[in-house]
Order: sequence, then C-alpha cells, then structure tokens
Amino acid sequence: MLSLLYQEGPSTKGIFRRSGSAKTFKELKEKLDSGTEVDLAHESIFVTASLFKDFLRNIPGSILSSQLCDKWVSVLDQGNNEEKIKSIQRLLEELPRANVVLLRYIFGVLHGIEMRSEENQMNAFNLAVCIAPSLLWPPVSSTPDIENEFIKKISSLVQFLIENCCRIFGDEITSLFGEI
Repeated sequence: MLSLLYQEGPSTKGIFRRSGSAKTFKELKEKLDSGTEVDLAHESIFVTASLFKDFLRNIPGSILSSQLCDKWVSVLDQGNNEEKIKSIQRLLEELPRANVVLLRYIFGVLHGIEMRSEENQMNAFNLAVCIAPSLLWPPVSSTPDIENEFIKKISSLVQFLIENCCRIFGDEITSLFGEI
C-alpha cells in the first residue's frame, strides 16, 4: 500500500481526502483480513489510501502510542524547532522499533506527496488533517469538544512532522522507496 501511495500519491489530487468506492473498500478489507492475496495495483488509489488509514486506525493503542499521548500533544509547546525535533526524537525512542520503521515509511510517503502539493493540493496542513486521527488517539474517550481540541493539536504535530521529517527521520527518508 505504501509503495503504491508513494508512486501515485504525489500526482493524485486530494489523496487521503477523497475516499474510493465503499463497496470495493469493504470487499478488499474482508480479503485482506482473511489473509487472501490482493493486488491493489488495479484498484483506485483512493481505496488504497482508505485501506491504509483503516490499517493505521486498527493498530492497538495507535502507532504513536496512546500511552505517550500527553507527551506527543505537549511537543509543540516546547521552545524552538530544534528543541521540538529533539523531543520528537526522544519520543520515537520510546516506541517499539516496528512502529518507528513504519513511521519512517509513512512520513517518506507524506513528504513525497507534500513536495508536489501544487499538483495534488495536499500540503502538509491538508495531509495532517486527513492522516493525524489515524496516527494517535487518546487512551480514553472524552467529550466531543475535548476530542476536537485533541485532533487540532495532533494535526499540528503531524504537520510539523511532515515539514521536518528529513531532520527527524534522516535525509534517507526521501529514498526509502527508490526512484518513482
């Protein structure tokens, strides 16, 4: 999924914002959940993006770890960008290695899409609004007002992560998938 999103996402207007066919999504999700081999190359990239967000939402405790929720939310309250980046890197060290590896690929994809935002209309802010709720959620449910405030903070954090992903994850993030 990430490879397809890396290849097609940068040239797809509204990737992660638009959803594909709900029927196709449901059928493919059932196949994937049952372990059936699925060739997503012949499917709509919007269905692939929806499947990927669904996969992220089903990671127990979220990929950024709901246990670290308060720490993630407070990152942007830190001093300058350098201090924020160092805080993020420290938090990444607290995550399981598999989560960090997947995050590197995710932000490699998001960076590639953001670099062509003139074409796809998905700048870091727009991408963050679409993907942030799939990356982190609070450990306990709360009121709609508190959840909205939380989503705004996480979206700002994800925007910062996208805009600074090379400094956070390393410059090689741009070549994880090789050439498009």
